[in-house]
Amino acid sequence: MIVRKFTPNDLRRVFEIENMSFNQSYGIDMFQQLYEMGVGFLVAEENGYVIGYVIFWIKYENQGHIISIAVDRNYRRLGAGTQLLVKAISILSLLDISAIYLEVNENNAGAIEFYKTFNFKIDRVVPGYYEDGDGAVVMYIPLNRGKVSR
Repeated sequence: MIVRKFTPNDLRRVFEIENMSFNQSYGIDMFQQLYEMGVGFLVAEENGYVIGYVIFWIKYENQGHIISIAVDRNYRRLGAGTQLLVKAISILSLLDISAIYLEVNENNAGAIEFYKTFNFKIDRVVPGYYEDGDGAVVMYIPLNRGKVSR
């Protein structure tokens, strides 16, 4: 398995993974716009086949943000999500930011536990964050001078 930069040829496959992973999708146009904006956009590839992705950026002057991360349901629990998140954290930790944030559906206990294994901490819950009315758990990992604080 390799983690590499997203290319426009990956767009349809990333959109498929998004649709199978989330009840509400960003939409294929949004992925194209994010790519064109120059955000961090990586894919995990197994034998030439894209099996997952992560999108991240600097949301505020001193905060990184994981916009979205997902793995094809047929390839979950094989380490792709871990490799994608490690690479995103590694890239963001090289920048002059104080923390990395993300949002996760409050009903997705598996994802919350996954992020906790990387020492993400719960910051707050935002009720009604998603279109279907579900709340979001906002999580963060503090950084200290380019290194992840543990």
